[in-house]
Amino acid sequence: MTELRTPQAGDDRAEDTDVVALLMRQHGDIRNLFDEVEQSEGEERREAFRRLVRLLAVHETAEEEVVHPFVRRAVDGGRQVVEDRLAEEKAAKETLSSLDEMDTDDPRFLPLLRQLRTDVQEHARAEERYEFSHIRRSTDLTNLAAMAKAVKAAEAMAPTRPHPGIESGAANVALGPVAALMDRTKDAVRKAMGNG
Repeated sequence: MTELRTPQAGDDRAEDTDVVALLMRQHGDIRNLFDEVEQSEGEERREAFRRLVRLLAVHETAEEEVVHPFVRRAVDGGRQVVEDRLAEEKAAKETLSSLDEMDTDDPRFLPLLRQLRTDVQEHARAEERYEFSHIRRSTDLTNLAAMAKAVKAAEAMAPTRPHPGIESGAANVALGPVAALMDRTKDAVRKAMGNG
C-alpha cells in the first residue's frame, strides 16, 4: 500500500490570512483523513484515526470559539444558524467519543466511522453555506485575518493526540480525552483572541 500523507492541522506553516479559506482547507484535510482511516489497517489505521480525532476536535472547537460568536452577532438569523450547527456538532462529538473508546480493529468501528463521516460532511456543507459565505460578506480582511490567527493558535497548541495525564486524573475521567483536548483548544483560542 502506498503511503498516504495527510497534513495535520497546524503543520503546514501556511500564512492563512482568511479564516474561511483556512477552514475550507481543513474540511478537505478532514475528508482526506477519513479516506486514510478507511483504507488503512492495524497501526496505520490507529495513527490515522488519532490524527482525525485531533483535527476534528481542534477544528470544531475553533469554530465554536471563533466562527459561531461572529455569526451570532453579524449574520441575520445567526443565532438559529449557530444553534443548528451546534446540534450537529454535539451528535458528531458523541459518535467520535464512542469511536475513540473502541479499538480500530473492532468490527463495529468502520460502520460507525462511515456514519460519522456522513454526518461530518453534511455538517461541513451546512457551515460552508450558512456560515462561511456570510462571514466573508459581513467583515473585512483585518477581521478575517484575526479570526484565522486564532484558529491557527488553536491548531498549534493541540497535541498530536489526546494525552491522558496532561489534565488532572479527575478531569480526564469526567471529560474523556476528546473533551479534554477541546478544553485546551478553547483556552488557546481565547488567549489568541485576547479573551483569556
